[in-house]
Amino acid sequence: MREVIAAYHRAVAGVVFRLDGFVSRYMGDGVLVYFGYPQAHEDDAARAVWAGLGALDAVRRLDVKSVKLQARVGIATGLVVVGDLIGAGPAQEQSVVGETPNLAARLQALAEPDTVLIGAGIRRLVGDLFEYRDLGVVEVKGLAGSVPVWQVLRPSAVASRFEALRGSALTPLVGREEETDLLLRRWARAKVGDGQVVLISGEAGIGKSRIAAELEGRLQFQPHLQLRYFCSPYHQDSALYPFVDQLRRAQPRQ
Repeated sequence: MREVIAAYHRAVAGVVFRLDGFVSRYMGDGVLVYFGYPQAHEDDAARAVWAGLGALDAVRRLDVKSVKLQARVGIATGLVVVGDLIGAGPAQEQSVVGETPNLAARLQALAEPDTVLIGAGIRRLVGDLFEYRDLGVVEVKGLAGSVPVWQVLRPSAVASRFEALRGSALTPLVGREEETDLLLRRWARAKVGDGQVVLISGEAGIGKSRIAAELEGRLQFQPHLQLRYFCSPYHQDSALYPFVDQLRRAQPRQ
């Protein structure tokens, strides 16, 4: 039993660490994980879901003592009080207090084996990055009222994180006429055979993807071939990941 549980813990922790999560506590055959503390990222909700799916796959592939293991995951987000709240000295824990960990625990208890369940807060933050099955609203012990629940099925076919989080309905672009005109001039030169390369660089949130989307909209009725490759913070150990991912998405889904 010790070897089986240890292998299970290692498999889950390996997935969590690769996504910069924090393993707070091992509770028998359970693992309590935080994303957003002690290190925060702009996409912690997505990292948590990726970790949930990755943990299920890692546990499913374990072969320890010929025992077939299955796991279930519940993920929630919200306001918590976090810090050294429980115990003292070596027994002190980095604990969280609030409704959020209770909801995550309840979702995990509701989940079927090899499934990931999320609440409304996570669903709103991850947008269309994943495919889901709407399970409707369920009564959750200890929480007032019913709670909407979704099962995460798999990563979605939407390649662009910008599109997945913001959808196809974009607000009008304001104040970027000079940048847009520059891109259109470079496109005009490329059409006559004068090859062009344009690098759009800037701080996160400044609107790089929005400008690229604007150019795509301006060219939608002109003949062109569009190839898109996306790096990922979750695959920093794979230099060829953008190309592998593009080829994978080009294949028809079974």
